[in-house]
Amino acid sequence: MTRSTNARIAGVAYLLYFGVAFPSMVMFGRVTEGADVPARLASVARHAGDMRLMMFLDLCSVFCALTLAVTLYGLTRDEDNELAMFGLVCRAGEGILGAMAIDTSGLLWLTTASGPGAPDPASATAIGTLLLKMGSWQVNSAATLFAVGSTVFCYLLLRGRMIPTVLAWIGVIGSAIVVVGVPLESVSILRGSLAQLMWIPIAIFEITVAFWFIIKGVAPTRRRATA
Repeated sequence: MTRSTNARIAGVAYLLYFGVAFPSMVMFGRVTEGADVPARLASVARHAGDMRLMMFLDLCSVFCALTLAVTLYGLTRDEDNELAMFGLVCRAGEGILGAMAIDTSGLLWLTTASGPGAPDPASATAIGTLLLKMGSWQVNSAATLFAVGSTVFCYLLLRGRMIPTVLAWIGVIGSAIVVVGVPLESVSILRGSLAQLMWIPIAIFEITVAFWFIIKGVAPTRRRATA
């Protein structure tokens, strides 16, 4: 594919990713809310249809991440192939982790199972606790891979002067903030509103660069321009 085609596909993937991932996160928080694990499982049981919709949205997110891995690699490999490959592996790993929907699939099964194979209340609570924890661990791991891959790709876009310098710097700094912030959030050092605010710079970058890619494309890398 040409660089222009890669840029347009990446722009659409950025917008689609944001359009499916954010609603999915909101739905998951609403569907699994409750004072304790039994209450949260009861909420999931009442919203089984929403869980299925969320699983579909998550599947769309997986392919958006994989598409971005490939297209961003295609845009940046001429600047530094090894770094671009590292970014591709990180973003692809993010997508693969997202495809392992153990928590959502498990919670849906756990709350809708009936008959002899259904777990008793005590077992359901124990399994539900584990699934909810696994979901949190999976999200943090995927977020870390996302942030590292995004930092690499933004750095290459900046170094190659393929997008406006200010926009590229927002991407680099915003991604780096998440690289640091997610591990801090995992060990409960960063929490509350600060944990949510750290995503704002990278969200601004991704939405803005998506439209830039679609409308303007990317400039040739410095290496191509001087070749």
